[in-house]
Amino acid sequence: MSTRIKDMTRGKPTKLILTFALPLMLGSLFQQAYTMVDSIVVGRVVGVEALAALGVSDWVNWMMVGLIMGFAHGFTILISQRFGAEDYVGLRKTVAMCTILSGIIGVILAVVGFGCARPILQAIQTPDNIIDYTHLYVSIYSLGYPMVMAYNMASSILRGMGDSKTPLWAMIIASIINIILDLIFIWVFRWGVAGVAIATIMAQTFSFLYCLNTIKKVPVLRMEASDWRLDKGIIGNLLRLSIPMASQNGIIGAGGMVVQYVINGYGFVIVAGFTATNRLYGLLEMAATSFGFAIATFAGQNLGAKKYGRIREGVNSLVKMAVGTACAISVIMMVFGRKILMLYITGDSQEVEAVLNVAYKYLVIMVLLLSVLYLLHVYRSALQGMGDTVMPMVSGIVELVMRISTVAFLPLLIGEIGLYFSEVAAWLGAASLLMTAYYIRIKRLQSIGNLEKNRTIPIEI
Repeated sequence: MSTRIKDMTRGKPTKLILTFALPLMLGSLFQQAYTMVDSIVVGRVVGVEALAALGVSDWVNWMMVGLIMGFAHGFTILISQRFGAEDYVGLRKTVAMCTILSGIIGVILAVVGFGCARPILQAIQTPDNIIDYTHLYVSIYSLGYPMVMAYNMASSILRGMGDSKTPLWAMIIASIINIILDLIFIWVFRWGVAGVAIATIMAQTFSFLYCLNTIKKVPVLRMEASDWRLDKGIIGNLLRLSIPMASQNGIIGAGGMVVQYVINGYGFVIVAGFTATNRLYGLLEMAATSFGFAIATFAGQNLGAKKYGRIREGVNSLVKMAVGTACAISVIMMVFGRKILMLYITGDSQEVEAVLNVAYKYLVIMVLLLSVLYLLHVYRSALQGMGDTVMPMVSGIVELVMRISTVAFLPLLIGEIGLYFSEVAAWLGAASLLMTAYYIRIKRLQSIGNLEKNRTIPIEI
């Protein structure tokens, strides 16, 4: 078996989770590096209008890519359970069905994304001076959805078997490729936002091919012709797990677009300020998503192995790590956030100052409650790894309601600053629900585990 494949049903949970999450964090760091380069180069070479266009496209793309990630994350759950149970025949068939479903999903999303780009941008009141930029970027990026789906599928297969190092190296090299292509396409060829989209798609293509090369070398994944026969039972299980997760991300994305609709109505300065801060969102959330992937795989493998007590032990240790990490990031952003935001903004001094003030206020409010976002990821991913994808979907609905109600009504009470609280309000609502659901579910699983143990104890005569 490949040395990168990791059995998380044995060994110290804290060490296993941390060593799994660290490569993902490093990979995310490189991913954020090229996202930042995208924004910095666009903001300084093309202009603030182009930067604002990328910002408006964020939620549109997030909704579509969120659907992709939701399906892929759902695939990870069944893969990790099969791997934890050492059901390698079922594992191979599951991987084959994942591949077929991914191809279908990627093509459908590309068609929908390309065809609906302009109507969606018009519906969310994209300012006239940036709608053409935004439409160009979203249209080109939409055509790359099949490759985005392919990469997420391949990385989900590897993560489900405990391999977080291959996605790390894929992301590191892809990030370097993306940065080089950004500089060439934007600075040399002057392709503007189109160059950003093309560079990202090409980088995703490399990531997929790199992960695929590793998958082909895993002995337990040596596919046979019989593995590719359509299995309705496995497809049904994959869809049962992944549709709620995709729906959850779609719901969150829809809520984000409503927020963007309201923000767009406040004018260009607010849009540009929120865009600058949202460019840092991935950096703020980077460790949280990595912890989430780690605990989902850990919980899935141990659920397959029926080691329910280890799931609770792993979550408890991760909660401490997550809160500590969030606090450290918050301090760094409070101190250096304004200087980092300045990297994205260019223009006349008055405009820059106005945009920077909006961006920094929004950043401060988010980092003060960043630990809530980290807890949200831990408990949501733990539930998903334990096979519960419905409650995380409901939490997405809670996020939707909290975002929309906050952005719609809070500004009426406290003015424009009320806009800045929509994101943290969504975190608070969702995290409260997920924490409650997790503790109910883990208690139930441990009760089942105790009953199973009692049944295996021989009766002395």
